[in-house]
Amino acid sequence: MEDVLQRLLDAELQSEALVKEAEHKRERLIRQALDDTRAAEKQFEARLPDLRNAFVEKAEERAAQAVAEQTRRYEEWRGQLQAQARERQPDAVAAAVALLLDTGKG
Repeated sequence: MEDVLQRLLDAELQSEALVKEAEHKRERLIRQALDDTRAAEKQFEARLPDLRNAFVEKAEERAAQAVAEQTRRYEEWRGQLQAQARERQPDAVAAAVALLLDTGKG
């Protein structure tokens, strides 16, 4: 009977040792996870300026493209207006002359 009790006591001591070892391992894993998380946060924070600069650069490129497109459209529209003005200039001059001559009669 003493032998069985001794084996039970030994098993209990081994179980307690395993539990303590598991707790220490768990604590080490938690500390390692926290350290890894902090390192990842620092790495991310270090990359923020680069991420911001890349975003600003792309936004500036898109803005420059939009300005170029608006400028192109404006020049196209201005060219059309000038062509129409040149086209209608003789009629406008004739109408103005007729108006002046007609006004002088009255």
